[in-house]
Amino acid sequence: MRLGRVASPDGVAFVSIDGQGSDATAKEIAEHPFGTPTFTGRSWPLADVRLLAPILASKVICVGKNYAAHAAEMGGPAPEEPVIFMKPSTAIVGPNAPIILPPSSSQVDYEGELAVVIGRPCKDVPAARAKDVILGYTVANDVTARDQQRKDGQWTRGKGYDTFCPIGPWIETSLDATDVEIVTELDGEVKQRSRTSLLLHDIPKLIEWVSTVMTLLPGDLILTGTPEGVGPMKDGQQVSVTIEGLGTLTNPVATKR
Repeated sequence: MRLGRVASPDGVAFVSIDGQGSDATAKEIAEHPFGTPTFTGRSWPLADVRLLAPILASKVICVGKNYAAHAAEMGGPAPEEPVIFMKPSTAIVGPNAPIILPPSSSQVDYEGELAVVIGRPCKDVPAARAKDVILGYTVANDVTARDQQRKDGQWTRGKGYDTFCPIGPWIETSLDATDVEIVTELDGEVKQRSRTSLLLHDIPKLIEWVSTVMTLLPGDLILTGTPEGVGPMKDGQQVSVTIEGLGTLTNPVATKR
């Protein structure tokens, strides 16, 4: 099932997206998409609604240096254990929303990633049971003010600006995410290409690791790390992240006015 969140002629709603291309339909979900969704009976052609960020997360947990080649390009060894940090929920934006470059930064980078969406409250989840707490997966871009990340010695400011966590276009609940291709393009030029099978710490291990630290709530996101090839974005460019079997997340890049 593809779960989304849309702005429709009747307001904002969670939806199930059925069909492909011009025949796709958004069917309104009553209340929320967790558990077994129920439907209101209302629906719209997908072309007649605007896709928003597909989930409202209480927190965004990110994993650093989770591909060996990316760890190498960042100038350090691959970590033996997951390195986690957080983005504020206010960094989240949806498909086609602009990534706003802050005037205080001279280098803002794209980082295409697979994101795990948590489906129920959980704590201390064994890796063997990780699938039980996953709602699905979405595409993410861990936008980073690289100069500030290096200067500050910790990552909160450089990762935390409003618009620095685009996600979407929807959540895919049936994806087998163990080995799918991830591609990032800047103005149509491929900048990153890898596979999730190359994650140093796989998704079950990440859920186990994070859930020993903090309680995870429905809608929380775990960004699983970015492959090699990160680089800067400029005003007027467009960045797209595509994950096999999931979809493409596209956002324009703009300077703060």
